Amino acid sequence: MSVSLGAGSWAGEAMQTTISVIDDDRSVTDSLRVLIESVGHEVETFNSAEDFLESYDPNRPGCIVLDERMPGMAGHVLQQELVRRGSVTPVILITAHAEVQMAVDAMRLGAITLIQKPFRDQALLDAIDEALKKDAAIRVKHDGRQALEDRLERLTDRQAEVMELVIRGLPNKAIARELEISERTVELHRSRVLKTMEVGSAAELAYAVGRLRRDN
Repeated sequence: MSVSLGAGSWAGEAMQTTISVIDDDRSVTDSLRVLIESVGHEVETFNSAEDFLESYDPNRPGCIVLDERMPGMAGHVLQQELVRRGSVTPVILITAHAEVQMAVDAMRLGAITLIQKPFRDQALLDAIDEALKKDAAIRVKHDGRQALEDRLERLTDRQAEVMELVIRGLPNKAIARELEISERTVELHRSRVLKTMEVGSAAELAYAVGRLRRDN
């Protein structure tokens, strides 16, 4: 079964993937910039959570490398704020004071991993690769969901009624009887629904709408 999900700007195809590094120690951010850029990634560095939030763009693909212990807003507090804003950008949390409960909370909020200082360069690079894969998958999924939602919004009220009955598996004759319209009118609405939703059959329509509703 093939369902076209369309393409949208949220997936960030035209935007550079960026690794945001946040640590109050400038020497740390400088060294991490050199390390991460050495494998070809674009890097932005910040020396406080507050500075990062001022320029944070949720539409920019990438991930966040975040120090836990910082003056002002701590790393896990920034992560909580990002979640509150609806961010899905993966977070790698770095700390010299790993605690079990903090690690559990960080993972629950969506951190890819918790890395304890001192760490091997390769361990961080591997975590970044994993985070970027997750970010790309999230954005493709979101983009497909948004495309489906946009198509649903283009349906008229009557088309939406017909669509619901088609999804339930009712034949055109039963739909006509249910809505008190002619079978020919049902056929026209059904055809327009499939065209608008960019699917080839009632089965694909049911699959696409069902997946959208499960995701929501």
